[in-house]
Amino acid sequence: MTQDLAAPDAPDSLTGWLATLSAFIAGFVAFGVMYSFGVFFTPMAAEFDASRTSTSAFFAITSVLFYFFGSVTGRLSDRFGPRRIVSAGAVIMAAGLVLTATTTQMWIGYLTYGLGVGIGASCAYVPTLAIVGGWFNRHRTTALGLAAAGTGCGTLLMPPVAAMLIEAHGWRAAYAVFGAGAFVLLLLCAWIARPPPPAPESPATKLRRVVRSRSFALLYISWVLATTGLTASMVFLAPFAQATGVSPVAAAMLVSIIGGASILGRGGIGIISQKMGSVRLYKSSVLVMAVSYLLWLPFTGYGWLVAFAATLGLGYGVRIALTPVILIEFFGLGNRGALLGVFLTASSISAVCGPLLAGWIIDQTGSYQWGVAFALVMGGLGFIAIVPLRRE
Repeated sequence: MTQDLAAPDAPDSLTGWLATLSAFIAGFVAFGVMYSFGVFFTPMAAEFDASRTSTSAFFAITSVLFYFFGSVTGRLSDRFGPRRIVSAGAVIMAAGLVLTATTTQMWIGYLTYGLGVGIGASCAYVPTLAIVGGWFNRHRTTALGLAAAGTGCGTLLMPPVAAMLIEAHGWRAAYAVFGAGAFVLLLLCAWIARPPPPAPESPATKLRRVVRSRSFALLYISWVLATTGLTASMVFLAPFAQATGVSPVAAAMLVSIIGGASILGRGGIGIISQKMGSVRLYKSSVLVMAVSYLLWLPFTGYGWLVAFAATLGLGYGVRIALTPVILIEFFGLGNRGALLGVFLTASSISAVCGPLLAGWIIDQTGSYQWGVAFALVMGGLGFIAIVPLRRE
């Protein structure tokens, strides 16, 4: 596949670093809110008297809409620029969270939370992340790693904040606070985001040719499988810990550990990828994610969960930071927003399969361990799928 890495005069400028900051903040808000759901899981299930499967549907619906609409918001951003799309996302996400805080019926919550958070986060995250690579030549991997670190910081900080708000004021007030914060931060993202200079087109940048390529298929299949295990873990790790007697705040900290470890993984990818190569490092990150479930499966105490969360977070952080780098190296910069959006539709499949299947398995067997085994199988298959990937 012909590479079209960047416009030769793409400047490493202040505007580019502001675009990186915009993507960092958008990732912080989008993933911080979504991956905090495990902290809300137990009190919401108790209030609505719902099963694990039906409660996990909140996360599944939100993730499906988030990743599905990424292909739409990416195209709209390529055409109209990121500012309008991200501003719309600020309004939609804030409204969805505030309305969820007032709902009295679960099916209404599916609509308010699913539509509001899913579509709102999609409007913010995909357009801002897609513009970063076009601003850089020399520091592209570093800039994309810093931009992707926002998701790790959101995952690190927001779950314990959510746990403290829930303990003090209840889950409804916590979502109202999240809505107000999301509105302010995403409007800031819209204000500082700027599209990069146009990239030269090549046949390799045409979406139809890209999505039919063998390389895209391997990346897509691997992402579906590995992310299925990841999403199951993000939803059920905190409830599992609480079921073993861990306090809600300590359980929420496990999700934060995933986020913190992922920041470490993202921060060093620029140097490591120069030595290993981005493709080999990407494969290694998927393998680390798969192996991490072996630390959760023989659970005998909280320390095992900490080790699992740190290992999963490290692999997850490297993988998500390298994804836009890999897409650019294989398929070029043309239609970058649309390409990233189309690729991330893989996560919409994972969002359905991960929480719902794991929840069903746990409900049927009465044991979280079978849900962990399911995540382990998905992670292993995700690595096997990516092994044949080579640059053509």
